[in-house]
Amino acid sequence: MRWSIDLGRIAGTAIRVHVTFLIFLAFIGILAYRANGPEAAWDTLAFIVLIFICVVAHEFGHVLMARQFGARTRDVTLFPIGGVANMERVPEKPSQEILVSLAGPLVNLTIAVGLMLWLGHSLTEQDFNTIGNSQASLALRIAAANLILMTFNLLPAFPMDGGRVLRALLALKWGRSHATKIAAGIGQVFAFGLGFLGLFGNPFLLIIAAFIFIAAGAEADAAVLHDSARDLSVSEAMVTEFSALHPADTMGVSIERLIRSSDEIFPVIDETGRAFGFVTRMNILGALTDNSDTTPVSAIMNPIDVTLSENENLESVLTRFESGDVPALIVTGADQRVIGIITRSSIAQAILVHTARPGWHSHRGGLIAASLPGFRKSPLRS
Repeated sequence: MRWSIDLGRIAGTAIRVHVTFLIFLAFIGILAYRANGPEAAWDTLAFIVLIFICVVAHEFGHVLMARQFGARTRDVTLFPIGGVANMERVPEKPSQEILVSLAGPLVNLTIAVGLMLWLGHSLTEQDFNTIGNSQASLALRIAAANLILMTFNLLPAFPMDGGRVLRALLALKWGRSHATKIAAGIGQVFAFGLGFLGLFGNPFLLIIAAFIFIAAGAEADAAVLHDSARDLSVSEAMVTEFSALHPADTMGVSIERLIRSSDEIFPVIDETGRAFGFVTRMNILGALTDNSDTTPVSAIMNPIDVTLSENENLESVLTRFESGDVPALIVTGADQRVIGIITRSSIAQAILVHTARPGWHSHRGGLIAASLPGFRKSPLRS
């Protein structure tokens, strides 16, 4: 993610901190210093850092549980409002999603109980009231904060953990897509109420409310996209007219292709129709200063690990794009020759047409390869 600093990796997952978190930390430290001096400032900073270590532990509760169901997590990023785990996918079985969602709050509960057992002290109402008091026990304040984090995350406001549990329970009756829409609507109502409370002197609640409202809306929009994609196949969204490059082409050829075409993706295909990879417009522009015109295009090419079948369901392809930074996917026929490419924009356009005309299905024939002078024409389908 942009504007994030990499802190290292734990169990294969990158830990990152967004610069806004560092700005937030400095801001809080300055306020505490001006109000109560350097000792209070250091105590406040230590408290916040320890809380965010607990937030990372919370996120790794989700990460490790999701890994049990085959879902890996590329990174966990810390923001001023909390942590975000960037999972490749969320387990779709309701029972699995419930376990993944509850694993995070369970970590907070474990930390709080562990601290209380270590101190030999149960939390009282007074402990919660003095959570911001630098004179109170730091360990007890951390324990109280973890219980607050657990309780807040378990509220049924999607996309928080409690909201994901609600979505999973609703999915048992109405299916995942419809359940997401219901849970997202409940989450947005909750966000509206939280924002209203924030108007009475707590601007931080306004920020959290805005985050919940926007995130819930995004999840609802994604559910609509998946509904539409489920009714389409790859062949109905693939681009069949494009400019291509040959594996033996050079940077000079790719630059000419860049200038003469409006395409964003250039498949690299040999004369037999076999795909080697693809080059994006950004690949070419990014390589202009570091490579000569004679540099082979393979030096800047994105190699392909997998190709798609034209009969594959479009929803599964949409999930692949959502789970990684994939500029494009290549579609091949039964003979493994390239017949098209899929991009985010081509999926969006197919879904847009299908939404406007629910009965629409593409009836196009094979590939018409658009090439420029000098391209080694591949014997693709026409």
